Amino acid sequence: MSIFNNFPLIAALSSIILAQFVKVPLYLITSKSLNIRLGFSTGGMPSSHSAAVSSLTTAIGISEGLASSLFAISVVVSAITMYDAAGIRRHAGMHASFLNRLAKTIPSMSQQEPNRMELKELLGHRPIEVFAGAVFGIIISILLKFVFFA
Repeated sequence: MSIFNNFPLIAALSSIILAQFVKVPLYLITSKSLNIRLGFSTGGMPSSHSAAVSSLTTAIGISEGLASSLFAISVVVSAITMYDAAGIRRHAGMHASFLNRLAKTIPSMSQQEPNRMELKELLGHRPIEVFAGAVFGIIISILLKFVFFA
């Protein structure tokens, strides 16, 4: 079997790429501002991490069956990944935002390090972004199955 015939792998990778691509026009529509960097960064709508794991899980469920061990493993890994995206990574981004603002208000910090780089704030996702990524990934897997892997 060729790697190009591996439906779960193709579905997951396609979902990551498409979710990252979709972030740019969605941001343009909602904020009236073009930000191409969103296509290459973490965070934003939809969650590409959620899209990838839900797409992988869906493809495994279709290919191997819902009673398979592979499907069970994929469900658990997906749940952990999505919980992490909306929980720990989101809170790390909130902490980065607070620390960036704090560093700007303390004169001694900004004088000692004039070239200080700010911490990246867009790390995780709001729950709606995780949910949208999950739905996006499921749809991508179903479409790929019927169009290319039927």
